[in-house]
Amino acid sequence: MAGEESVTNKQVVLKNHVSAGLPKESDMEIKETSIQLKVPEGTKDAILVKNLYLSCDPYMRNRMKKLEGSYASSFQIGSPISGYGVAKVVDSTHSGYKKGDLIWGMTGWEEYTLITAPDGLFKIQHTDVPLTYYTGLLGMAGMTAYAGFYEVCSPKKGEYVYVSAASGAVGQLVGQFAKLFGCYVVGSAGSKEKIDLLKNKFGFDAAFNYKEEPDLDAALKRCFPEGIDIYFENVGGKMLDAVLANMRVHGRIAACGMISQYNNEQLDAVHNLMYIVPKRVRMQGFIVGDFYHLYPKYLEMIIPYIKEGKITYVEDKAEGLESAPAALIGLFTGLNVGKQLVVVSHD
Repeated sequence: MAGEESVTNKQVVLKNHVSAGLPKESDMEIKETSIQLKVPEGTKDAILVKNLYLSCDPYMRNRMKKLEGSYASSFQIGSPISGYGVAKVVDSTHSGYKKGDLIWGMTGWEEYTLITAPDGLFKIQHTDVPLTYYTGLLGMAGMTAYAGFYEVCSPKKGEYVYVSAASGAVGQLVGQFAKLFGCYVVGSAGSKEKIDLLKNKFGFDAAFNYKEEPDLDAALKRCFPEGIDIYFENVGGKMLDAVLANMRVHGRIAACGMISQYNNEQLDAVHNLMYIVPKRVRMQGFIVGDFYHLYPKYLEMIIPYIKEGKITYVEDKAEGLESAPAALIGLFTGLNVGKQLVVVSHD
C-alpha cells in the first residue's frame, strides 16, 4: 500500500524575513511533516531525493531578506529554506535519473526533497573522493574559485595575489590555485587558527589577522610593498577600500561576495574608487552559475590534483539537521573553520 511508504520529513523552515542585523536561530524553526517515498503520480520529469549533506553559504543571508531584482529569490516564510546539497535519488520519473544515483545541486533543507526541475542538477560520477566534497571543493565553491581566479582574473605567473576571507570554502581554494599557477599569495582571516591554516596547510606565502590590524592600508603595504595584481574579493567595506589604494597598474579585482555588508542596514561607503582610473584596474562582479558550462573542464583539472595530494580542503561539519540554523548563522561570526556543511544523513 502507498501509505506504508510514508515517512517523517524534518525541515528547516523560515519563520520571518530578516531585513538587517545578524539572523538568529529563532528566525528559523525545525518542523516535521510527512512525505511519500515516491514521486506523486502524474508528475513528469521529477525526482525525489534523500538529502545527505547541505552546504552553508554566505549568499543565503540575502535570501532571508525580502528581495527584489536579485539573481536569487527570497526564501518563503513557512517553507523549507533551500541551498546547495548532496543527495541520493529515491524515486524518479526523469529519464536522466534512476534510483540510487547521487547528485549535487539545489535542494531543500529537509530530509527528503521533491525536485520538479532537476535539469540544473549535476550527477556525481567520481565517487572515489569524499562525497562531502560536492558541497564545496567539487561543487559550487570549487567552481566559484575556479571561475573567479582563472576566467575573471586572467592570472599571469609571478603575479601578486591577495585573497580576503581566505580560509573559507572559496578562499582556501583560490589561494591554492594561485600557488599552483606560480603566483605570490597572501590571505587574511579572523583568527590565529585560521592564519596558521593559511600558512601551514594551504601554502599561502603570508597571511594576517585583519582583526589585529588597526590600519588595513599599512597591513597591505607590509605584505605587498610592490602592490597587488589580483584581489579576490569576499569581504567588501573597509577591506575593499584599502585594497583599491594598493592595486598595481592593470590590476584585476574579482568581486565574488562582500560578507561584511550582508547584515548592514546602511552599506559602507567606498572612498578609494578613483584609483581604478590611473591604475587602469578592472573590477568585475561574477555569479558562479554563469560558468557552470565549464564544470567538466574543472573536474579534469581538480580530480588529479586531489588524488596527487596537491589540493587540501578543510571542512567544518555540523551533525544533524537540527544543527543547521546555528551552522548557517555561524558563517557571519567566523565560527566555521573551512567549508561549513551540515550532515543530514550518512547513507
